Amino acid sequence: MELVNLAQLLPRQADRLGDRPALRFKRFGLYHDITWRRYLEKSEAIAAALIDAGVKLGDRVGLIGENSADWLMADVAILMAGGVTVSPHAPLTARQIHYQLHDADVVWAFASNRTQLDKLRSVRAELPALRGIVVFDAAVSGVDAIPLSAFEQRGRLALSSVRGELDRRRANLTCDELATVMYTSGTTGNPKGVMLTHGNLLSNAVASLEVQPHRPDDLVLTWLPHTHIYARLVDHYCTLVSGITLALADSAETLVENLGEVHPTHLAAVPRFYEKLLSAVKTADPAETGRRLRRAFGPRLMWMSSGGAPLPNPIAEVYHAAGLNLMQGYGLTETSPVISFNTHGAHELGTVGRPVPGVEVKIADDGEIMTRGPHVMKGYWKNPEATAETIRDGWLYTGDLGKLDADGYLSITGRKKEMMVLSNGKKLVPANLEGLVVSDDCIDQVMICGEGRNFLTALIVPQWANVRAALADESLSPSDDDLTTHPAVLALLVSRCKAALSEVSHTEQIRKFVVLPRPFSVENDEMTVSLKLRRQVILEKYRVALADLYRSDG
Repeated sequence: MELVNLAQLLPRQADRLGDRPALRFKRFGLYHDITWRRYLEKSEAIAAALIDAGVKLGDRVGLIGENSADWLMADVAILMAGGVTVSPHAPLTARQIHYQLHDADVVWAFASNRTQLDKLRSVRAELPALRGIVVFDAAVSGVDAIPLSAFEQRGRLALSSVRGELDRRRANLTCDELATVMYTSGTTGNPKGVMLTHGNLLSNAVASLEVQPHRPDDLVLTWLPHTHIYARLVDHYCTLVSGITLALADSAETLVENLGEVHPTHLAAVPRFYEKLLSAVKTADPAETGRRLRRAFGPRLMWMSSGGAPLPNPIAEVYHAAGLNLMQGYGLTETSPVISFNTHGAHELGTVGRPVPGVEVKIADDGEIMTRGPHVMKGYWKNPEATAETIRDGWLYTGDLGKLDADGYLSITGRKKEMMVLSNGKKLVPANLEGLVVSDDCIDQVMICGEGRNFLTALIVPQWANVRAALADESLSPSDDDLTTHPAVLALLVSRCKAALSEVSHTEQIRKFVVLPRPFSVENDEMTVSLKLRRQVILEKYRVALADLYRSDG
């Protein structure tokens, strides 16, 4: 049977794989498996409960929470019921979640725990379409929130009466039906709702696996938020297509520990993770660094993917020198997301690979990357103007700058909107320079500034442990806050920045910088959930300190 929608994936795998493990997760210190058969039973019960509760084809259903097996089953259940998943990122505030749920006219919502439920409760009076809430944690339910276990039981009791409707919906969903509305990270202004169809996501999962297939005994370890399109597609939907086990990490903080426990064959991550891990294990001896990296990822690892942001080339080179297959890819929420990807058989360092099957890419006259194919979104929810601006003559304009080489490999040269123009007219892309700077093991994060100015400045977050090790002979304060203006620290960072930027022009050098004691974070609204810098937010937060750099002499 040819599959045309995501709702058909789980029944097919349950019929084929039965009692083989589909999901693996840790609870109370022990790993537990959910078989494909049980995965289907629980998801169908939740789907039946949604239909019994009046959810109609095309209704939007909210899904608010951290990664969990319950989250995955709720998403599949929404799709089986013919609903559309709307999944705000878990760290968002109640007001930010309200915007998305209200904009999408969500009729039911799932919440993971007390924190997420309290957010919903605080804005529920402003969500007139919301008819009910299901909470995963039964201990925090109440008169206004149904425990997931009770909702499942409701579905089991209703299943015989709604079975025909459930099967009809699952069979008749076309590839053009909406599967999810995913809101962009909103680096400026209110986020836009990206409408992705069953056909968008299914075609992209199949194309991704065509160039880098899974083997029957492979295991993917997932840790990036499933509320972001990257993990949703390459971890969740790709494993549903291929029928391999998906293991859930406890959290980002325990990822290295979880790697040692489950020994995955595949891992998807963002550059920030690979940078931090390398910084933690790096030694003066490249061979020893390589051994430490290989130990961290375990004996079964076949390849890792990097996406969500540019992977600095010096970081990639260290991993490849260690014999680790770190494959960089490229995509957007609006493209489901994979546009291109490096693979075992077709890999070029410094590029984001070749377009996956069925995806076309070309470069506009001004250098902007354009793409078309079955992966391109249906449009922006309730925003035809933004849709018409982004999709023109069938081509989606990505907003990214790039180039294609003679062999079809795509390289990203910058973000069109982030192109920086100095007062002398010199144009540069800050992300390229930032990638060089953070490759130094004493620098954790950097944001380069200088729009309209006559030289570049930066906000630098040191890798404090390595700074202290490099300055072991100095008398340093025990507090990182007190070290941000320490002469030895400043001198070290000046020399490290100069070394990192030794191959770029005089104009591209960082002339002055502000040292920050703590990293930029999602919690402080300085980064998106995919760990991109929210540049305008950061610029405003440090506006005075940056202005002082341009006023002062020396």
